[in-house]
Amino acid sequence: MKTAYVFPGQGSQNVGMGKDLCDHFEEARKVFSEASDALGYDVANLCFQGPKEELDKTFRTQPCMLTASIAAFRVLAERGVTPEAVAGHSLGEYSAITAAGVLTFSDAVRLTEKRGMFMQEAVPEGKGLMAAILGLERKKVDDICLSVGSGYVAPANYNSPGQIVIAGERQAVEDAMKLAKEAGAKRAIALAVSAPSHCTLMAGASARLSDLLNTLELRSPSVPVMNNADALFLSDADSIRTSLVKQLNSPLLWEDSVRNMRASGIDTIIEVGPGKVLSGLIKRIEPDVRIFNVEDVESLNKTLEALKISN
Repeated sequence: MKTAYVFPGQGSQNVGMGKDLCDHFEEARKVFSEASDALGYDVANLCFQGPKEELDKTFRTQPCMLTASIAAFRVLAERGVTPEAVAGHSLGEYSAITAAGVLTFSDAVRLTEKRGMFMQEAVPEGKGLMAAILGLERKKVDDICLSVGSGYVAPANYNSPGQIVIAGERQAVEDAMKLAKEAGAKRAIALAVSAPSHCTLMAGASARLSDLLNTLELRSPSVPVMNNADALFLSDADSIRTSLVKQLNSPLLWEDSVRNMRASGIDTIIEVGPGKVLSGLIKRIEPDVRIFNVEDVESLNKTLEALKISN
């Protein structure tokens, strides 16, 4: 058995995330306490009680998601479960590198808070849009984006076969959605996100992120990190630093990342953190991979039992 951990990104947050693990495990409570000390507000209260409108603000969501994910990671680590590699979807890549020891947890929560601010400030509210295109091949979506003449739109997330997210200027994205439906897309859905990430509209945010990353100490990861921007395993601090900057204004190659992990021999993947979004994508990309998740006590126990049986 060769195991990888994957960490979810923005959109998987929910009010109540992390509470069950904190109710049962001291190591999870310590993570939330560390986050509160680093950020200057009660992270546990926001994650457990909301309000949802506050939790959904990008600069709150990002450090809170990272906190809930690392809490789950530390609970797993205390039980002797360790990965051979890690990966994360968008924001989840920060959880992945934190789990691999590249960043201290306190640096990571402060960095993701700033990343959220940079993203929000890069594009004025209402000027950008992201949309999921379901049921079209990658090349068709690429061609549709290139054909739009009303502004900038481009692929942002290659999530799985038949699920591609596009991002850009609002009118251009709306026009691309219409063209996608005309081309036979099953659905074209505008996403409830406040900033159009993983496209060139984030160039300014990437530059600010680069400046901030240059002030932080990054260490070589304890296990290889499959990155979003290139779908490659990274094993040194400099390449990870460069990749995090590129990730923000380049398409996410999630489908490619999962395929490359499988090709490397990984046959078991554990989604660590809130929700099961990545589990669903992975099933469509590599159906033969064994997939588990850990977000609460029930899912933890199921995963530990399954791993015990497999060993």
